[in-house]
Amino acid sequence: MHASRFPGHDTVFEEARIKGRATARSEDILRVLELRGIDVPEAARERITNCTDLDTLGTWLDRTLTVASTEELFQEA
Repeated sequence: MHASRFPGHDTVFEEARIKGRATARSEDILRVLELRGIDVPEAARERITNCTDLDTLGTWLDRTLTVASTEELFQEA
């Protein structure tokens, strides 16, 4: 017998999982910038914390290791 499912069940949980991963990744970005002594203006903090695209957040996280400012973090390659 199959467990009953309701429409959107997997979608809701998947969205929550992605949001959780995005939140964790944005926190990691801010932490690395803080540890490196890089100033994070409020507008940049909001841009980082409001982003839900995991690929973009991953790129920004990689860049936190080498940038000298938050402006560099957001520059297109």
